[in-house]
Amino acid sequence: MTGPVTCVSMRGRISSVPRLPPRTDALKLCRSRLFDLLDDQGLAGTLALSCDAEPNTRDLIAGVIAHSPFLTRIMRQHPAWLIATLDCDPDAMLAEILSRVLPGTRDAASLADAMAHLRLIRQQVALHVALADLSGLWCVDRVVEALTEFADCAVDAALRLALREAGATGRLGEDLFEAPGRSGITVLAMGKHGAHELNYSSDIDLIVLFDPAGVPVSGDREPLDVVVRIIKDVVKILHEQTGGGYVFRTDLRLRPDPASTPIAVPIDRAISYYQTVGQNWERAALIKARPVAGDVHLGRRFLDELTPFIWRRYFDYASIADIHAMKRQIHAHKGGDVIAIEGHDVKLGRGGIREIEFFVQTQQLVFGGRKPVLRGQQTLTMLERLRDEGWIGNDAVRDLQEAYRFLRMVEHRLQMVDDQQTQRLPSSKAGVDSIALFCGMTPPAFRRILIGHFRAVERHYARLFEDAPSLSATKGSLVFTGTTDDPETLKTLKRMGFQRPDVVAETVRGWHFGRRQAIVTPRAREVLTELVPALLEAFGQSSDPDGALIALDAALQGMPAVVELFTILRQNAALRGLFSEILGNAPRLAEVVVQRPHVLDALVDPELSEPASDQVLLKRFHDRLDGVALMEDFLDQTRDLARAERFMVGARLLSGLVDPLEAGKAHAGIAAATVNVSLKRCMVELAQRHGRVPGAALAVVALGKLGGREMTALSDLDLMVVYDLKEGESQSDGERPLYASEWFSRLTQRLVTALTVATKRGTLYDVDLRLRPSGSKGPVAVTLGAFREYHARESETWERMALTRARVVAGDPGFGQELMTAVASTYERSTAPRALAKDVLAMRELVAREKPGKSHWDLKLAPGGLVDIEFAVQFLLLRHGAASPDVIRANTGAALQKLADQGLLAPSEAQILLEAWRLQSRLAQLIAIVQGDVFDPASARMPLKKRLAAAAELPDFAVLERALLEHQHAAHDAMVRIIRA
Repeated sequence: MTGPVTCVSMRGRISSVPRLPPRTDALKLCRSRLFDLLDDQGLAGTLALSCDAEPNTRDLIAGVIAHSPFLTRIMRQHPAWLIATLDCDPDAMLAEILSRVLPGTRDAASLADAMAHLRLIRQQVALHVALADLSGLWCVDRVVEALTEFADCAVDAALRLALREAGATGRLGEDLFEAPGRSGITVLAMGKHGAHELNYSSDIDLIVLFDPAGVPVSGDREPLDVVVRIIKDVVKILHEQTGGGYVFRTDLRLRPDPASTPIAVPIDRAISYYQTVGQNWERAALIKARPVAGDVHLGRRFLDELTPFIWRRYFDYASIADIHAMKRQIHAHKGGDVIAIEGHDVKLGRGGIREIEFFVQTQQLVFGGRKPVLRGQQTLTMLERLRDEGWIGNDAVRDLQEAYRFLRMVEHRLQMVDDQQTQRLPSSKAGVDSIALFCGMTPPAFRRILIGHFRAVERHYARLFEDAPSLSATKGSLVFTGTTDDPETLKTLKRMGFQRPDVVAETVRGWHFGRRQAIVTPRAREVLTELVPALLEAFGQSSDPDGALIALDAALQGMPAVVELFTILRQNAALRGLFSEILGNAPRLAEVVVQRPHVLDALVDPELSEPASDQVLLKRFHDRLDGVALMEDFLDQTRDLARAERFMVGARLLSGLVDPLEAGKAHAGIAAATVNVSLKRCMVELAQRHGRVPGAALAVVALGKLGGREMTALSDLDLMVVYDLKEGESQSDGERPLYASEWFSRLTQRLVTALTVATKRGTLYDVDLRLRPSGSKGPVAVTLGAFREYHARESETWERMALTRARVVAGDPGFGQELMTAVASTYERSTAPRALAKDVLAMRELVAREKPGKSHWDLKLAPGGLVDIEFAVQFLLLRHGAASPDVIRANTGAALQKLADQGLLAPSEAQILLEAWRLQSRLAQLIAIVQGDVFDPASARMPLKKRLAAAAELPDFAVLERALLEHQHAAHDAMVRIIRA
């Protein structure tokens, strides 16, 4: 301190003081705890006389000592500051203190000395402002202004020091301490700092921008690197906790998308961000932005550039809806109309400061574009402007101003206790009573007035945008605006079922920041804001909430747009629940949804609510596709339709609405319908140029999983094309005729292309024609005669085994029956039982060598897996099919039952194979829709394991593991016994 300021003294003007705890002697307290520390400086007598003469001075100091350890420490360490403050006019004294900020910083011998100087100034400001406040000489408005004045000086000094350090170390070409305006850097104060409304122990929110061309870097250094280092020094100067404390806790996270941008942002990049993906809460934050250090003219130009972003002249629906959601998100649900005093947050809680600020800022956003008078920064002033413009009434202004001033006073007292950035009242009655006394009030009066203000704020806040649609999530606060985690939101997410609520909050904030290209448009962000609470609630009710959210975020990375999907989900709660399960447990289905959101429509279509028969599916495909004019459109629409139908099967399976064994039939029905309509269309296309072959007949035969109606979501199509010429080799009758063999060959190739080609709508199936006579060496389409001759003379056992599951899925019905008679005749070709058994076992051994099962979870190839069971069944069909033709062309499970019913298989053996087949078929169906490859228990998540156990009707996964191994061992042994018998 350079000397006393001669002006009107604080003494004699004190109008209010803190109350002392009961049974406390104020004068004794002063003398016993403070006077002895002043003796060495000769000040004790002066203070004692002052206290004797001025009871209010005595009570003021006693109240500070009784309630604030922080202020007491400052008085003990710097008693002269106390005397000086008491002897001076508060405004003049503050001006004198602030006048020493820059000279002391400039003249410091080192950076450490400069930092120590700023911390001393901060302590003196803290004491001085507190005494001016507690004494009643300063109202809340002046207190926050005074704190802001010091913050402006401190930030300016810190930047000057950092610029000097950058010049001294060669990063800048000159020392800019005296000329920070030439640095190309501008520092914007945000929030309460920007609005001249800092609270007593507030941190400061800053945004640092720079013009790369304007930063006088030295040599070839990158401006970004230099500026980032400068700002790190600024933060250190202000924020670092040293023996002298700190100056200001400094937060740089209000800059554009702080998780993905440096702490200092090029100004053009910032402008581009706000003009493309800037959010409404950022518009609200920028209302209070104010350049305070560096190139302030650059800062003003930046804010002028953003005027159309902040102050929209014409407010669109998306923005109104977003503000509605901001209002709902900001509201922390505390339960009914009860506002508890103990533990209540005077800023964030119901009826608190934040609601008053939001009440003002949202109306500024709505109306300020057309009314420049509403573009101010200070809350209390803007309340009056809103009234003057007719948007609110006198009662709202009176109630909210009184509440704001009272709650800010309480906030200051809470922070004066021990210099903590807190707004929460103590959780005990004694603690609240102490704060009431510190505020100069009796506890009953304090409680009555505080609750009155909370309820008044709550009442006016509830009227804000009364027509805002309600959110479906009511389990608690869900606030994703801003840059930091809201504690109440994290608690809410935890209650919802999320294990990593911090990851959830950061992910959702990232969506709002536009980190996913699909969510950068205003419409996308509007729908997102409305959807997020309900979607999180649905995720929370799924078997893997965190997995569902992570899967959605991953999907969004590859999506070009999201409005369609989010709109569908927003409109239907049941779909949100199923979508959550799909995301968490079936990534293959999730991929379908994110690529083609309208597959979800099928889930709410009554016509599609139940699995369809093959006949109904076939009619549905023809009704949808027969009238499509262009082949390209036909291919796309076929894929859309098949994808929707297959998605429905998977969704029903995942939801437990369809038995996994029935899913195989459903997938086969879809594939058969797809082949049918594709064949018809390919024949039309071919006939346009080449005509048709007169008198010819055609059939498409399904083999393998399609033939046996046992397809999964991953199955390919084993097909065979057979035709017949009634009059021998002939030509087609078109303008460019083809020989019949060429015509059917081209038709087959067209059919394969229609089923396999990748279009913009994706792919349908892989097709395998190698089970035709002579395999890949023979023609792709064979005549009926060639088929008969081959299987009568040349076919091997494995080829005849494949025919046990043959069935016609497309073509001429009459010829199809004739062809199936020819298929049945292959069973009559005699093979000695021993030779047949030897062939089948040799083939199984070959498969085991060439394609060994990776583990017992390789349900197809593992010993005792599906292949073993199919080999046993097909062996029996070849051995007995000629005598019992009705067992032919049934799927594996049905064939086993018929073989047992007709006495061709021992019931005990049939039971072993049936149980193993059913278990593994159920698991295979579910695994196919969930992850699409061999299941690995080591990497699988627990929700999937539980789902697999449930599908097997077993209590848990450990039991399933044991059961699977037991069934496989039994099935393998049974297969060997059956074939060797």
